[in-house]
Amino acid sequence: MSERLPILYNKQPCYDIVFTQTFEELVQELQAIDSKKQDGQMKNYLESRRICIITDTKVDELYGDEVLNLLRGKCLKAVKYAFPNGEEHKTLDTVKGIYSFLIKEGFDRKDLLVALGGGVVGDTTGYVAATYLRGVDFVQVPTTLLAQTDSSIGGKTGVDFDGYKNMVGAFKMPRLVYMNLAVLKTLDDRQFFSGFAEVMKHGLIRDALLYQWLIENMYEICDRDLDVLQEMLLRSCTVKKLVVEKDPTELGDRALLNFGHTIGHAIEKYKNFELCHGECIALGAVAAAYISWKRGMLSMEEYYEIRDMYVPFNLPISIENIDPAEILRLTKSDKKMESGQIKFVLLKKIGKAVLDRTVTDEEILAAIGEIYYSGEDAHA
Repeated sequence: MSERLPILYNKQPCYDIVFTQTFEELVQELQAIDSKKQDGQMKNYLESRRICIITDTKVDELYGDEVLNLLRGKCLKAVKYAFPNGEEHKTLDTVKGIYSFLIKEGFDRKDLLVALGGGVVGDTTGYVAATYLRGVDFVQVPTTLLAQTDSSIGGKTGVDFDGYKNMVGAFKMPRLVYMNLAVLKTLDDRQFFSGFAEVMKHGLIRDALLYQWLIENMYEICDRDLDVLQEMLLRSCTVKKLVVEKDPTELGDRALLNFGHTIGHAIEKYKNFELCHGECIALGAVAAAYISWKRGMLSMEEYYEIRDMYVPFNLPISIENIDPAEILRLTKSDKKMESGQIKFVLLKKIGKAVLDRTVTDEEILAAIGEIYYSGEDAHA
């Protein structure tokens, strides 16, 4: 049974998030975009548009032809562009290749891009949509848990630049986010659990009841029970909805969504993206929770519960072979720096995050030390 969650922009309906367990309703949902009567007839959004499905080679093998065949005959033309899988391809070179393909295929400002894939595909496609001919429509069809719970929602798009995460980007709202939860069954374990780090983040920063629900439904989540995953995503996406509606362009509260990302992004770059994004965010979240504990905002019991909650979801809480001083340096090259200060997200309590600009280098190094396994000491 499908469900939908409307997203508002400036208090007006902007787009819907659709939660379902099949691709079969995608055409109907696309046709209904901007639904209104024209000359006494309901306007069909698709019939006068070309559609380009943008995906990566891995997702293309699984779902590319299925989605392409659904769209053929429902629009002026449906084509597909697949670029190589992996974070290392989230670059301006990939964007350039998509531009060239769209120009060759004759795409204009009235046409539509469909991002079919994980966060790399969604972020890259969104950036192309924001910049090709100064803006074309796009929709998100996320195929990973990470993209479904986080990156497909809220209109933040962009690519990496010289290894720096999301340094080039734009805000571009999708016209629709369509989630087929059945695709989560084909994700490998590492990618699936990587996405859980962002679900956990939403509970920690805004919804203590969601955090408790995740603990109570741990086994069903790990077994990928689709009905449980649908409820989990609906609750998780509701948190992000409330945050991005209040602050769509990250002038204030939206920065709370960066919980775990300051140190997490630094680890991600230090490791040359060999770790999954969610694995790095889990490490960053443990570090941020540690600072929150040491500042007296969390109790010791709460800190250790948060830390240990990542373990059953196969997420790391310690890391080997890092240089803490270099991790600290990399935190200061992150795009979240403001006037020379790191905007750090801490937990005032479980379910309530706060933005702090007073975290010191010493505190950051102590937090990195907490997650650093040197071989001489051990963190569980």
